[in-house]
Amino acid sequence: MLSRLTHLALALLPLSVAAGNINIQPPVTTLAQDVYDLHMLLLYITGTIFLLVSGVMLWAIVRHRKAAGHQARHFHENTTVEIIWTVIPLLILLAMAWPATRLILQQKSSAGAELTIKVTGYQWKWQYDYLDDGVRFMSHLSTPRSSVPTAANPDPHYLLEVDEPLVVPTGVKVRLLLTANDVIHSWWVPQLAIKQDAIPGFVRDAWFNIRTPGTYRGQCTELCGKDHGFMPIVVVAKTPAEYRQWLAARKQQAAASADNPDRHWTLAELQARGEKVFSQNCVACHQANGKGIPGAFPALDGSRIATGDKAAHLDIVINGSKRNAAMAAWGKQLSDTDIAAVISYERNAWSNHTGDAVQPKDIAVARGGKS
Repeated sequence: MLSRLTHLALALLPLSVAAGNINIQPPVTTLAQDVYDLHMLLLYITGTIFLLVSGVMLWAIVRHRKAAGHQARHFHENTTVEIIWTVIPLLILLAMAWPATRLILQQKSSAGAELTIKVTGYQWKWQYDYLDDGVRFMSHLSTPRSSVPTAANPDPHYLLEVDEPLVVPTGVKVRLLLTANDVIHSWWVPQLAIKQDAIPGFVRDAWFNIRTPGTYRGQCTELCGKDHGFMPIVVVAKTPAEYRQWLAARKQQAAASADNPDRHWTLAELQARGEKVFSQNCVACHQANGKGIPGAFPALDGSRIATGDKAAHLDIVINGSKRNAAMAAWGKQLSDTDIAAVISYERNAWSNHTGDAVQPKDIAVARGGKS
């Protein structure tokens, strides 16, 4: 029997060596390092217990097997043994619970943060608000869905690239205020040791202090809808000097790209911008061909909304649908110009040829409840 066990152990040795390369991603914050250290401590404790218990059981099974002529011994209560097997596990649990409790309390303490960013989850993107600096932007998946990695062209960051990453400085305690606008999401970046739910109507907080410049990736880990897998998170940590340069450039970019509310856009300009807005926000439900998903999301190609009453079209895009909760209120997410552009695109794309050009001023009026 021992010979068989030896052959089995040798057969499994390559698998155990390969498994030894799998562990938590390298931590880049003090908090993440503490989580990693706790993980290893508990692994060592539980692994030692497993080896000791398994070893004693294996020794007893082999040494006292019936084939060797041993007879089962009958015995009952033993107060000393019962005290030992109660006290020792209790001490082990206390040794594990103390550092775990201390770490949980540390995770919940965001006092002393130097930078506060509000994170809002939407289906299926993230909005970041730098509350002290007046910077706000949306972060969308930028990996083309048709770009599936192959053996010849592997893509280690498949579905983990965004158009606008969250940029933070190193060596600064950053506090995140997390919430959601539609359903429950979860903001998770393993190397930062953060996994916090974003719940509509609630504000949760988390914090991190990144030590090393770099790019760190994560995903939404809540089943937030059919495109749950297309909601990545990218955090770019820069040195304080580089971060200040980025922030200044971001403010200048925002000021330069601010739309003139009085500008009159041509239909061609609206359609070009509207196609981009549609691909970032609407294509998941209504599809690139405008056919929607039968039974779940209505088609826009040839629909009464996209070809009929313009006021009704504006209302459902701005305020959402009362009949279908999946239709979000885009008035809370998009600018007047973006809404005007996407409505103009929808009314003139595919087989829709209404010729309607909705202007930003029309959206501003519709937001005010006037017709």
